[in-house]
Amino acid sequence: MSHTTSTVKKPKKKYIFRSIIFLLLAFIYVWAFSGFPLNGIKDSAGLISKAIFSGIFHPDWDYVYLPDGEDLLRGLLDTLAIAILSTFISALLCVPFAFWAANNMSKAKTISGTGKFILSFIRTFPEIVMAILFIKAVGPGSFAGVLALGLHSIGMLGKLFSEEIENLDMGPTEALISTGANRFQMLWFAVLPQVMPGFLSYTLYRFEINIRAAAILGVIGAGGIGTPLIFALTSRDWDRVGIILLGIIVMVTVIDAISGFLRRKIV
Repeated sequence: MSHTTSTVKKPKKKYIFRSIIFLLLAFIYVWAFSGFPLNGIKDSAGLISKAIFSGIFHPDWDYVYLPDGEDLLRGLLDTLAIAILSTFISALLCVPFAFWAANNMSKAKTISGTGKFILSFIRTFPEIVMAILFIKAVGPGSFAGVLALGLHSIGMLGKLFSEEIENLDMGPTEALISTGANRFQMLWFAVLPQVMPGFLSYTLYRFEINIRAAAILGVIGAGGIGTPLIFALTSRDWDRVGIILLGIIVMVTVIDAISGFLRRKIV
């Protein structure tokens, strides 16, 4: 009889707990939307929306290549170069931070904790904020975009790399140590062969993200296809906006397909 009573109480407690969670979420949503300004829809919203969709379905094909000026292909190539260079820089520079932050690579937790804090501090700032800072430092252009994406990616890749290092099998490492191998030999023959597939997979995944981020950073003047996009939006040249958006969609889709194929082969 007591067993039946306990089985009845447990579902009741779960129901009460779920109800409380639901009420808290509902309260948070109501509180958040209560401060949301609702100024209505502008009278020109319909005309602007129609013009945008018309530009997307009737893009300016002449802008794909212009012999004497900036065009779609140059902008996409600039975006691709920013993403490649920033990913390459961050993938190299984050490796020491990843080993520093890994718990199984140091005896004291304070050492790995310091590394984790530094990586968390680096990735705290979004790419756009870093791009604005670097634009003030080095001027607008692709160089600022590379620095912003590269620095931010160090924090993101460093965290992923450190987790990959923490999950490695320590058996080969202990075997090499028992034979008298030094620390460099241990890292080269026991650690890197295990973590390298994960490193390459995370790097390719980060490259996919950097492609999208590089397109966005151009909006604030950090190079890439985002610069002509914001100019076209400002001048309401919807045909050019349409061809630029189509170019971004095609580039991102192709890069995602290639990166996904390579990651499946690696892993």
